[in-house]
Amino acid sequence: MTPDSCFADTIIENALIYNPFACDWIEDSLAIKDGCILGFGPEYRGDRVLDLKGSRIIPGLIDAHLHIESSLLTPAEYGRLILSHGTTTAIADPHEIANVAGIAGIRAMMNDAGRTPLDIFFMLPSCVPATPMDCAGATLTAGDLMDLIGDPNVLGLGEMMNVPGVLLNDPDVVAKLQLCKIVDGHAPMLSGAALDHYIRSGIQSDHECITLKEAEEKLRKGMYIFMREGAAARNLRDLSPLANCRTAPRCAFATDDRHADMLNTAGSIDDCISIAIESGIPLEIALRMATLTPAERFGLHDRGALSPGRIADFIVLEDSSLFSVKRFFKNGIEITHLPYSPPAPLVTTFNCRLPQKEDLAIKGIGPARVIGIIPGQIMTCEEIHDLIGHDLPNTRSDILKAVVCDRYHASGFGLGLVRGFGLTDGALAVSVSHDSHNIIAIGADDSDLICAIHTVAEQNGAMVVVSGGTKTILPLPWGGIMSDRPYPEVVDALEQLDQHTRLLGAIENPFMYLSFLALTVIPKLRLTERGLFDNTSFNYTDLFVQE
Repeated sequence: MTPDSCFADTIIENALIYNPFACDWIEDSLAIKDGCILGFGPEYRGDRVLDLKGSRIIPGLIDAHLHIESSLLTPAEYGRLILSHGTTTAIADPHEIANVAGIAGIRAMMNDAGRTPLDIFFMLPSCVPATPMDCAGATLTAGDLMDLIGDPNVLGLGEMMNVPGVLLNDPDVVAKLQLCKIVDGHAPMLSGAALDHYIRSGIQSDHECITLKEAEEKLRKGMYIFMREGAAARNLRDLSPLANCRTAPRCAFATDDRHADMLNTAGSIDDCISIAIESGIPLEIALRMATLTPAERFGLHDRGALSPGRIADFIVLEDSSLFSVKRFFKNGIEITHLPYSPPAPLVTTFNCRLPQKEDLAIKGIGPARVIGIIPGQIMTCEEIHDLIGHDLPNTRSDILKAVVCDRYHASGFGLGLVRGFGLTDGALAVSVSHDSHNIIAIGADDSDLICAIHTVAEQNGAMVVVSGGTKTILPLPWGGIMSDRPYPEVVDALEQLDQHTRLLGAIENPFMYLSFLALTVIPKLRLTERGLFDNTSFNYTDLFVQE
């Protein structure tokens, strides 16, 4: 080697370095030049030397699948928060903003992502709207998505949620699947020959596994398994026995949907690693799943490991038995402070035919279908209860009224019932409602329910809690689903909302569960602006069971 080839910008000395190729640790020095790893060992020298005194360092963490919109933060502000938790690369599917604002919304996300040191790569939204029956703000065809192919920050096609469309070889679905070599999946509980068909179509991963048996079948059939630990859907503990030294190259972590307050306190992929270790996954295996596996899955061969030629993204861990980030480096430079800067506006106008109090009257007597919340899951169940319409809502039985109001075309609203929120008074409403992002609300009091829905519309997007004469509001002006404020302010506002919902008896993370009640691609019973939707039959159904 020439003398110049051994001269680095920075030398990291006395470090215990994690190697994901071998899943072990080595004591060595690390040379960095021009933001990349130059090499290891004493033959390298440089003007700047950083002595870590034996601290452990690992590659920057990679989130294999998430929706930045669910954080309620813009991409740049999401990056400002998440970098401090050691995530240096995020694979984002912007299908939430795409359902609101189409290609313009995706481009707004990409533009704002350029303002953060966090590397944000995008998967093209495959299902906008989520199903042909959904009412969203945009429709994206394969032709529409072609305009984004070739962008260096686009890696592939995002989660294919339209399972019936895949199995029936729907022409639009087939055209989208042919756009990209890398295709993510979304097929909860799919098994057997139907799963075989789904995989044959070119879909390579799934983050929706709920049971270990399901994940084992999908992995054995060649899929990557992203073990999800979000706010409402928490599957990591149940899936953890799948991870070992043989399967780690096909297993990664995904946060999917986490609000800013959860990211701020619990973290992101760092939290997944902690939970994995608690669940029996060895640290070295968990680190492999959080670094090299997602890098290889998405063809990001410039990261995921601290090896010659790769980007010098790495974390210094705290000197304790717990997994905790002490310092973090991006492109070889330690980041200690990132200032807030406001985003360019993304304004959408709500066009609603809002319900009045008389519209909430439920007429009927007898067995009725009630959406049942399942703790720790975004799946719901169908419950049948003998009910008298004019006695609803019934807080003694925890049966609340639920409303979904079209925000785009003023088509009206759907009315249903839900059990499991625990609300004893008041109402909650929000314009974050996967994936169409219509206004969705639940209430134990009709007057409060109407007030909450109208407040969201007046704000052009918000999270609202109403009880009596008291309102707590987090405005969401960025597309009606994200805040444009610094993340500490959003975290504080979320805490105020949580305090208000706790006073009303609500379960933990009620807004996250609420935001999934209208998602028609997840089993079992859902509510849209058109009424109750049965995911099993993939059709609408009546509130009262027909004898």
